[in-house]
Amino acid sequence: MSFDAPVQDMLFNIEHLSRWSEVSGLDKYDGLELSDAAAVLEELGRFCSEEIAPLNASGDEAGSHVVDGKVVLADGFAEAYAKFVEMGWQSLPHPGDFGGQDLPRAVGAAATEVLNAANLSFALCPLLTDGAIEALLTAGSEETKAIYLENLVSGKWTGTMNLTEPQAGSDLALVRSRAEAQADGTYKISGTKIFITYGEHDMSENTVHLVLARTPDAPAGVKGISLFLVPKYMVNADGSVGSRNSVICPSVEHKLGIKASPTAVLQFEEATGFLIGDENAGLTYMFEMMNSARYAVGLQGIAVGERAYQQALAFAKERVQSAPVDGSTREAVTIVHHPDVRRMLMRMRVLTEGARGMAMFAAGCQDMARNAPTTEAQVEAKALSEFLTPLVKGFSTENGVEVASLGVQVHGGMGFIEETGAAQHYRDARILPIYEGTTAIQANDLVGRKTLRDGGATARALAALISETETELAAGSAAAQAVAPGLTAARQAFEEVVSHLLSLNKSDMPAAFGAGVPYLMLAGNLVSGWQMARGLLAAEAALERGEDPAFMAAKIASARFYADHVLCEVEVQRSRCVSGAESLSEALL
Repeated sequence: MSFDAPVQDMLFNIEHLSRWSEVSGLDKYDGLELSDAAAVLEELGRFCSEEIAPLNASGDEAGSHVVDGKVVLADGFAEAYAKFVEMGWQSLPHPGDFGGQDLPRAVGAAATEVLNAANLSFALCPLLTDGAIEALLTAGSEETKAIYLENLVSGKWTGTMNLTEPQAGSDLALVRSRAEAQADGTYKISGTKIFITYGEHDMSENTVHLVLARTPDAPAGVKGISLFLVPKYMVNADGSVGSRNSVICPSVEHKLGIKASPTAVLQFEEATGFLIGDENAGLTYMFEMMNSARYAVGLQGIAVGERAYQQALAFAKERVQSAPVDGSTREAVTIVHHPDVRRMLMRMRVLTEGARGMAMFAAGCQDMARNAPTTEAQVEAKALSEFLTPLVKGFSTENGVEVASLGVQVHGGMGFIEETGAAQHYRDARILPIYEGTTAIQANDLVGRKTLRDGGATARALAALISETETELAAGSAAAQAVAPGLTAARQAFEEVVSHLLSLNKSDMPAAFGAGVPYLMLAGNLVSGWQMARGLLAAEAALERGEDPAFMAAKIASARFYADHVLCEVEVQRSRCVSGAESLSEALL
C-alpha cells in the first residue's frame, strides 16, 4: 500500500491552528514564509513515500534480531537511514548553532508525523535522537554540547533513553543502576536497562545513551537519581570515534508490533559515563527528554491513524460487495457507498485530523513558550503547552489504536490477514498508549501537576479561549452555528469536571485520580473539537476567497461530523468523572 503525506492538511493546520502569525513574526524566524515550510514537507513527503514507506511491511516481516552480540536490522534500513542523514532530515527543528535548520516546532511536528506514518519502526530511531538533543540542550555542559550535539543533530550519531529496569517499570524510584565516580571525573556505570529503543544497531557511527543511575551515597527514591551520558564508542579528542565502551546488548525483545525496531536489553558493565548536570537531579533533566518524547509519541498515534485511514479508504473504494441499502441498483457496489463503512471511515478521518490540529496548536505554544517577546507571554504559552502535552500523548495514541482497529474492521475478514497490511498498523499502534508513560500516567500528570497544582487556572484559561471560538461560531454560517452548541456543551462539561476535581483535591485522592483517564479523554476530545471548529472557520474564510473549494468543503464536513459523532462523547466522560468514584472504590477485584 503506497503512502501519500497529507501535506495540504498539515499546511492548513500550520497556517490556521499553530499560532503561525505569532510564531512566524518572532525575531527567531524572521524571513520565514509558509512556502518554505511547504517546500520542506513536500520534499520530505516524497522521500518518505519513495524510500521509507516501502520498507514498512518488509521490515515488519523480517524484524530485528541478535546474532553473535550484534543486532541485525531488516534489509534496506541502513541504506535508507544513510539517505535520511545525507538529506538533513534529522536537523529540521534543532538549533542552527549545532547545524540544525531552526524551523518552527509546528513544521518539525509535521515532519515527525510524515516519517512515522511512512514507517513507525524506522522513525523511532530519529525520535529518540530528538529527545537526547533536547536533554543535552537543557542540561549539558558547553563541553558536552560541543562534543555531541552537532553529530546528533545531523543524525550521524543517534541517541537513546535508558530509564526502565527489570524490577522498575514506570516506578523510577526503584532504579538500581550504579555510578561510581572516578579520579578523572568520569563514572563507571553498571546495571541492566530494558526496553531501550534502538539501543544497539549499526545504522549510525555512534550511539549516545542517556542513562539514569545512582551514585553510592545518593538519597533513596527519585531524589537520588542522576543522569549520565554513556557513548557506545568513546570519543577521541579530535571528535573521532574511538574504542568500544562496555555496553553489551544480549538480546532484543520479541514484540506484538514495531518488529523492525530493535527494543534492546542493555548491560552496562563498568561502562565509562559522564555526569549530565548536577548529581541527584537526573529525573528533572530526563523529564525534558521525556516530555519531548511524549509529545512525539502523540504524533506517532496521529501518524499510524493517517496510514491506517489511507489504506482503509483505498480498500473501500475498490472492494465490491452488496447492493446499496437505498435500492438504487441491484448490483453490488464498492463498500465506500455503505452507510456504516462511511461512518467508520469518517470517524477514522476526523479522529486523526482533530488530534493533528491539537498537536499543531500545542507546537505553536511550545514555540511561544521559548521565544515570545515578553515574559508574560512566555509564561502563558508554557502553561498551555505543558497542559496540552499529556492530551497530545494520551488522547492521540488511544485514538491511534481505535483508528487502526477500525481500519481492520473496514477490511472485514481481509483485515485480519497479515498480507493486507491493516493488521500491522493495529499491532504497531498498540504500544503507543504505553510508551513514555501509560495513558494513566499522562492522566495522573494532567490531574495532579496540570490541574490541581495551579487551582485549575490553566484549565480555565483554556476554556476561556474555547469560549471565544464559540462566539465566532454562533455569529457565523449555518454550518458554524450547527457546530457551536456541541462545542459549548463540551466546554461546560470540561469546566464541571475541573470544578469537581478541585472540590475533591486532597480530601479524596483516589476519586480524583480514578477520574484521570476519563478527564484526559474528555479534555483531549474538547481541544481536538475546538481545533476542528477553528478549522471550519478558517475553511469558510478561504472559500470566500475562492481557495481550493473541494479541500475547504471537506474541512467543513469533517468539523460537522466531529461535532455530531465525536464531541458528543464528552458527556459520557463527564459522567464517569463526576459520578463514578463510588462504584470504582467499591469494586470487588
